[in-house]
Formats: sequence, C-alpha cells, structure tokens
Amino acid sequence: MTATSSRRALLRAGAALPLLAAMRRPAAAAAAPRLRLVGPWEIAGLEPAISGYFFTRLQVCETLVESDDQGRLLPGLARRWTCDASRLRWTFELRPGARFHDGTAVDAAQVVRVLERAHQRPGLLRLAPLRSLRAAGGAVVFELAEPFALLPALLTHSSTMLLAASSFDAGGVRAIVGSGPYRVHEMAAPQRVEVQALAPGLRVQRAAFLSVARAETRALMAEAGEADLAFALDPASLQRLRREPRVAVLQVTVPRTLIVKLDSGHRWLRDRRARQALSLAFNRGGIARGLLRDGELAASQLLPPTLADWHLPGLAPLAFDPAAARRLWAELGWRPGADGILERGGERLALTLRTFPDRPELPLVAAALQEQLRQTGIDCRVAIGNSGEVPLRHRDGSLEMALAPRQYGLTADPLGTLMQDFAAGGGDWGAMNWHSPALEAAMTALTRGEGDAAAGRRRVVTVLHEELPVIPVAWYRQTAAAARPLAGIALDPLERSWRLANMPWAGGGA
Repeated sequence: MTATSSRRALLRAGAALPLLAAMRRPAAAAAAPRLRLVGPWEIAGLEPAISGYFFTRLQVCETLVESDDQGRLLPGLARRWTCDASRLRWTFELRPGARFHDGTAVDAAQVVRVLERAHQRPGLLRLAPLRSLRAAGGAVVFELAEPFALLPALLTHSSTMLLAASSFDAGGVRAIVGSGPYRVHEMAAPQRVEVQALAPGLRVQRAAFLSVARAETRALMAEAGEADLAFALDPASLQRLRREPRVAVLQVTVPRTLIVKLDSGHRWLRDRRARQALSLAFNRGGIARGLLRDGELAASQLLPPTLADWHLPGLAPLAFDPAAARRLWAELGWRPGADGILERGGERLALTLRTFPDRPELPLVAAALQEQLRQTGIDCRVAIGNSGEVPLRHRDGSLEMALAPRQYGLTADPLGTLMQDFAAGGGDWGAMNWHSPALEAAMTALTRGEGDAAAGRRRVVTVLHEELPVIPVAWYRQTAAAARPLAGIALDPLERSWRLANMPWAGGGA
C-alpha cells in the first residue's frame, strides 16, 4: 500500500467520519450534486459583524458597493453613487428590480434600516461620521457631519451586507435572507452551511461548507476526493498535494499580515526602543523559508506589495539583528542574569505570547519566535487558546503580546482597517495603549480627501514602521486544494467571495 492510499484508507476508516457524515448529509429533495468546501472558519453567530463574511463569500448576501481584485470600487446593490459639492451628502441609487430571497423588494427603506443598525454596532461603518440616513425614492442618502471620502469603500465590508426584514426578530438576526444568487438551504452552526442557487443556469447549483479545524484533515479530505475545495492548508500538506494528480494546488497573495500585537503601554514596552528590540529578534526570513516554505513571505514592512498604493519599496526593511536588540535592551537598563534572561530592578524580562490554532502555522511560528526572543534575553511563554481571547484580553488589559493574522483588505481601501486598528488608541487586532497624533492627522486628511493622498499614505506607513505598535512577521498567500475540474479557477485575493456563480464545475460531489 502506498503512503497516499494508506492516508485515504485511514480517512475512510474513521479518522474523520463525523466530518464526512456532515458533508454527506442529504438535503431534502435536491438532486443536484453539491460542491463541497472545507475551511477552518466557524459560523460564530448570525450577526453580520461576526460572520457576515461567510454569507458574502457564499454569495448569499450583497453589499451596496463591490470591488474588483485590485480594490477598485464596482456597483453592487447600488448601481451608482454620487457626492455633492459640500462632500457631506452621498446618494446611492439602488439596482432596479433587486429582491430578497423571501420575495420582498430590496427597497431604500429596508436598506436604511439595515445600515442604521450596522452603524450602531461594532464594525467598520461606525467610522463614518454619519449624521442621518434616509430613503429617497429608489436611493439611499447619507448625510455626514464632515467630509468622509472613504464611505463607498466601507460599504464593501461584509458587516454592511443587506438583509430582508424577515431576517430579524426582537432578539436580533434570526435568519440570513439575502439577495445574492444563492440562498441558505440548511445551516447547522457553527460547523456547516449549505446553499442553493436561485437561477437554474448556474453550474454550481448546491454548495456545502464544513468547518474542519485541522489543516491536515482538510488536506486529507481533498486528497481522498471527499472535498472539492479545501482552504487554508499547511505547508507540509501543500508539498504533498502538489504530487497528487487528482488535486490542483491554488495560491494567491492576499493583503493579510502575520503580526505580533503588543501592549505598548506595558511598563517594559512603552519605550519605542523596546518594541524595536523585539522586532530585531525576529528572523523573518528563517520563518518564511523554514515554516511557511516561501522566502518571499518574510515581511519587510506592515503592508504587502499586493496593496501597491500602501507598500513603500524605498522603506528600510525590518531587520534581523539580535546583537542590536541586546544593545537596545542594555540602553533601557536590562542586564543578563545567570541564565541569560535579562533582569532589571529585580525583575526578569518575561512576557506571554498568545496565539490560537485557527491557522496551522500560528503555533509553529509562535514556537520559533519564543526561541528567537530567548536568544536575545527574553523569557517568552507561549499560550495557545482560542482567537476570542485576543480581543477579550485587549479590552480587559491583560494582553502582553499576541501572534495573529490581520487582514488589511476587509474593505476595498485598507485605510478603513488601519483606522479601526490604530486611530484613537487602537483596536482589538491593532494597537493597544498607543496613540500617534501624526498618524491620526494623516489618516483624517485621507478620509476627508484633503492634500496629496500618496504623501498621506506614505506618512501613515512610515509612522507604523518606525513606532511598531504591531510588529510584522510575515505576509500571506491564500492556499486551497481543488479537485482537478476546478484547477483553472482563480482565488479572490481580497477573500470577499468564493465565486460560486462563476465556477466552471460539472458536478461530481456526493
């Protein structure tokens, strides 16, 4: 028996039987085969700010504004939009004839209700200085308190996806009733959701997503023909799958960066030199080559080259220099103890780095960073929990360091995410106890459309590069294993959609 057939036998013998049973669960009276997708993500709730990305990726729900692969804005449920001379009134004309899956019209009054609700809840739309929102015939009118050029880009975010009135009850969102080419057919949160096409002409008539925590299991499912598209695979599995003739490996660089989030107000880290010393301890090239199996992913600055307007080729790259790191700690009064760990005032330089296993590389990279920090005199403890601990510990002040991937393409313009992460003291996945008036002024000018936009972006990137409220480690490629009939599909670099409606699929799923 070959290694590949042995793995397939193990999978079929029971290693993932509960997962396969979930994928094989029959849908009532639907004869078309299902496209089977697996990934690490769970449906944590129905609120758009929590799990909206599931339903935009599955093309169940739409937003007023869409974007292409380069982040250029495109019509969505709004066919066009305009801004008046004062730059305070924006008018979005709705696409005529659009209907929700319950048959009700996508009218301006319902759009206003949904967006007012989104503005009152956590999410990027809260960044907009909204004074009022009203329906005007077949259009939605935003009245702003001050100019805000970023508004159309914020309306591409999944937290602003539009839902029918029947989606809500007194307790909140009770069902997902969208307006996209697919409707929710069956859902068993947090693990599984199945969708069904509304138009008979689409090649993918049914699709089922299953949350599978382990990357190795997802790879085995693709290898054994039990999944048609498996996302977020570990480097070792990708190398094996490239030798598997029945599977095609797909990759696309995405605007996501693996960062170390810091409490910049921590008594040991509030001095910029301390954050620089941490950064100098990180061997990004070694991590990219040895763990991610792709040396080009070593992060030289926060935002990757795929965000061309925000990546500065002339910026001095983040360096690996343990000797320089030790000199900076010495400047701050730290001296090596008997075991090599730095000490000052009777205290050891000991910090906790938290991460989570949602992406297979995170625990491995955390272990590498732990050793690299030890070599510069830092006693780093790695704590692996769940991703929810990072925002919780940010809010209660108990977080010291966290290793996490941050997606900077949540909207068509990364400025929205940067504002959420670094303005007014920071955010759950950005700065903690850190503030830069220079950065805030530059971001404010950009949102108002004032001054030279390129110069403003350079200022934002430079401040983050020098101050290091978060420390970049690596950039990302989205990876997937596809059944051979899907070998020609292109992954969405902004991860907005799984593009079911355009998928050249002839069936074959169980």
